[in-house]
Amino acid sequence: MTEITERIYLFKWFERFWHWSQAVLIILMAITGFEIHGSYNLFGFHTAIDIHVYSAWILIVLWVFTIFWHLTTGEYKHYIPTWKGLTQQILYYMQGIFTGAPHPFHASAKAKHNPLQRIAYLLLKVMMIPLIWASGLLYLFYNDWAAWGLVELGLTLEQVAVVHVLAAFLLLLFLIAHLYLITTGATVLQFTKAMITGWEDVPVEHNKQPRL
Repeated sequence: MTEITERIYLFKWFERFWHWSQAVLIILMAITGFEIHGSYNLFGFHTAIDIHVYSAWILIVLWVFTIFWHLTTGEYKHYIPTWKGLTQQILYYMQGIFTGAPHPFHASAKAKHNPLQRIAYLLLKVMMIPLIWASGLLYLFYNDWAAWGLVELGLTLEQVAVVHVLAAFLLLLFLIAHLYLITTGATVLQFTKAMITGWEDVPVEHNKQPRL
């Protein structure tokens, strides 16, 4: 029996702009970051540093506007963790996805992300991104540490570098997992198309049910 679906407008234009701009900047920073660490020679060391720093500043500005947008539009509610359906979602990713089981969650205008996505995106926003911010800015303004009183605290550049690289690898792992999971829809490009056009097809019966 063919499932009846209807098309809903899921992702607003700024959400799509923020998503793709962030993706490009993070990938660009990952490429230049590996070059700065001597993994290969693509742009040249000094050019790679310039690209990395400028991309970081652009990303910081983008994140600030995005935080403001989420708070003022109420979109932050889509990232509030919920226990409802969490176990089913974990079991789906562990087993059901490999056996052709139906997806336990379908997006709606009131709940764009499944319970596991909410936790992952929340950790991204409250742990990985602030860690990248803080360590990157400390590294960039190393010459100002004495004026800020950080030298007396025993903080070293090596410690900051380790934290920055660790946060960068966590962000890279998140990106890899994200790229994999966007291929797990009804079709490989279902979720990608939704983030390009803003529209997604969802089951009619499900979409009429009240969501959290």
